Amino acid sequence: MTNSSVRKHAGPGPGSDQPPVPEPAFGERARTLVYLGRIGSLSTVSRKQPGFPFGSVMPYGLDDHGRPIFLISTMAMHTQNLQADPRASLLVTQDDGGDPLGASRVTLLGNVLPIPELELAEARELYLARYTNSKYWVDFEDFSFYRMNVVDVYYVGGFGVMGWVSDSEYARSQPDPLADSTAEIIQHMNADHKDALVLLARKFARTESTEATLTAVDRLGFHVRLKTPDGVRGARIAFLREVRSPAETRKVFVEMVQQARSSAG
Repeated sequence: MTNSSVRKHAGPGPGSDQPPVPEPAFGERARTLVYLGRIGSLSTVSRKQPGFPFGSVMPYGLDDHGRPIFLISTMAMHTQNLQADPRASLLVTQDDGGDPLGASRVTLLGNVLPIPELELAEARELYLARYTNSKYWVDFEDFSFYRMNVVDVYYVGGFGVMGWVSDSEYARSQPDPLADSTAEIIQHMNADHKDALVLLARKFARTESTEATLTAVDRLGFHVRLKTPDGVRGARIAFLREVRSPAETRKVFVEMVQQARSSAG
């Protein structure tokens, strides 16, 4: 975790005397969330009302450095704002179907500028890979590609988990290797292995619960939301070893469940 990370508003709950559970650094978590996202909220500086932020729903592509790519029309108010002042922010949120304030989100701050001619072909390819339907208007004369050059990043991982990530750390970080499989893993565990999650929480988080829901997974471990006699709480559980594929994740889950069942017996 980065030195800039801060925990406020909520403590770690029961078991806080235990060593911290390993987690990816904020830079990696921010890159993963932006990678998984497709649409964000772009705030530009209003030209009509100077000094006021102007929010827009904004699809985006992504280059290898995690910089968002936009295909925008000169008719759009946000484009006119950017032409007058390139400073902007892009908010990307996790959609987990639960409490939005408990979900992860990241805000990128940067300057949004037209992409240079020599880089347009690559930007076009990256954007169309995410938004196939944009091929119908990508060549309209009033549409152009813009890119955010990130200058700072603020990551929030849910209640009590937040911190700044430098532009250099963000740029050199990579999305989690399970990013493309996360939704499938979560759906499978919650649909078919609810009892196993309760066992894992009892064994590895030392928490008794009547129901456990997997909410997030990464190469180092996973988060569960637990219904306990004291109310709903979250817990982070480390994998026995780092995983880098769905197959490795499945194998480690099986090993951990076997350990939990042995302890219960």
